[in-house]
Amino acid sequence: MTKKLISAAFAVVAGLAVATAQAACEDDWKECAGKPWVDGDVMDTPMGSIWWPHAIWGEGDQAGSTNWYKMPKVVARALGAIREGKTYQLGHEYHSGMPMFGERKWVLRIPASPTGGPVGQNRIVWHDEFLATEIGQAGTQFDGLGHVGVQVGADGDKSNMRFYNGYTVQEMQSAYGLQQLGIEKLHPIVARGVLIDFTLVHGDMEHGTCANMDDLGKVLEMQGMSAFQFAEGDALLFRYNWERHWGDPPAYNQGTPGICMDVARWVAEDVKAGVVAGDTWPATDPVPYPDEPACAFCVHNYLQTRHGIVTQENLALTQLADDKAYVFAYIYSPSPIRGGTGSHGSPIAIR
Repeated sequence: MTKKLISAAFAVVAGLAVATAQAACEDDWKECAGKPWVDGDVMDTPMGSIWWPHAIWGEGDQAGSTNWYKMPKVVARALGAIREGKTYQLGHEYHSGMPMFGERKWVLRIPASPTGGPVGQNRIVWHDEFLATEIGQAGTQFDGLGHVGVQVGADGDKSNMRFYNGYTVQEMQSAYGLQQLGIEKLHPIVARGVLIDFTLVHGDMEHGTCANMDDLGKVLEMQGMSAFQFAEGDALLFRYNWERHWGDPPAYNQGTPGICMDVARWVAEDVKAGVVAGDTWPATDPVPYPDEPACAFCVHNYLQTRHGIVTQENLALTQLADDKAYVFAYIYSPSPIRGGTGSHGSPIAIR
């Protein structure tokens, strides 16, 4: 009986210690040492150690992981994945009823019908469109490296709001487009794509849950890929079947499943991926992150801000899963919008 009481007391004390540390982290990022999103053993920033200059691409780089696609061997590996010549459009249609984050809108108008003409003796007429939206952050979208950063230092200090490779908001800011890290700095992507279908282990995943490295190993085994050799520059596409809610914006936007931080570290440190993508609006982040209330899109910060790995969101991946198309060429070129934070457009897979 005494031993049971002692064990129970230790459990209570341990639980209180964890709760106290959790509360401290929620109040002050300097108290978050040891959290999954923190690197190193110092708290120089809310993500731990300083992340600039980039260890691979060096000081001043603005292309991040898309630098892999300037390497012929990476592009050749991608094209070598084509066996059948079957294509897949991985983007959803854009329209005003699609799920949108926060108060973002998609507003398309045809100025007149027809907009112009007739002209010439062939009497040509034509239509134009006017589109008002956050063009890089709507529907199937691609995050550039100027999209998310970290407040280092006092709130509101723009000289210490740091993005990829240490660029600051002070350097980047302009009402007419980012002065650094604009989407036009990225290179076209021709990657070997790999679908990782977490539904094989979890079934349809729910919001606020994440897949870990054990899950990843089981999925690869079930996909017949236990011996698969991942390589630098690969595009990793995560399927949670959140796509099932695409036609129901409130359900789609309630939160998301995602990957756990141990998988994010594998992506960045072991694979050195060129692209991460998924069928949710953050692609990688569980919302909320399980049992870590202080984590706000910390997988995004880890992959994009620290490692410069670009992200493609809101993809239609069921078609690949249905065909068991696990390896393919993944092709996408961000629209070179000078100073843009992201890009619209549908990537394609070629099996």
